[in-house]
Amino acid sequence: MIEIIVGTNRRNSASSILAKCLLKYYQDLQADAQIMDLVELPPETFSPESYKDKPEKVLKFTDRILSSTGLVIVTPEYNGSMPGSLKLFIDHLPFPESFEGRPVCYVGLAAGQFGALRPVEHLMQVFSYRNAYNFPKRVFIPFSHKVIDPSVGLNDQETAIRLQEQAQSFIQFCTTLRKDQF
Repeated sequence: MIEIIVGTNRRNSASSILAKCLLKYYQDLQADAQIMDLVELPPETFSPESYKDKPEKVLKFTDRILSSTGLVIVTPEYNGSMPGSLKLFIDHLPFPESFEGRPVCYVGLAAGQFGALRPVEHLMQVFSYRNAYNFPKRVFIPFSHKVIDPSVGLNDQETAIRLQEQAQSFIQFCTTLRKDQF
């Protein structure tokens, strides 16, 4: 199962709209995929006590991560980096098994011209530290407010093609790695 992670807990975010488009692309390619939306994390996730006593939803998301064949991280850029909710979620996941040898793919979106290059690079460092396999074909979506429409989803054909090509390549990457591991 490929987990498409919405990297923010902001309701009705462009990231969640984009994740729905990605889900369709993966399903069109006959891949098992589902969306993991951080908006579903309960408020107590953000309490210091949650490191010791993890909320039930964090535990369910953890199980999904541990059983996944790959992760697609859809991250917006917040103040030059990833959203704090995404980093906190990553910090709640068990070490080292959550990402050890797991393929990870990245899609960045931002209102600015660099399309979330900085948060994707930060995430790649984090996942590299955790011994994940960083998929090199990243997609950056600059001026995301112009290509992601809440009523229709993605409205830019060039971006759609890049995301579809990334999905197809990532499925092959996951399949190849799985064969090599067994």
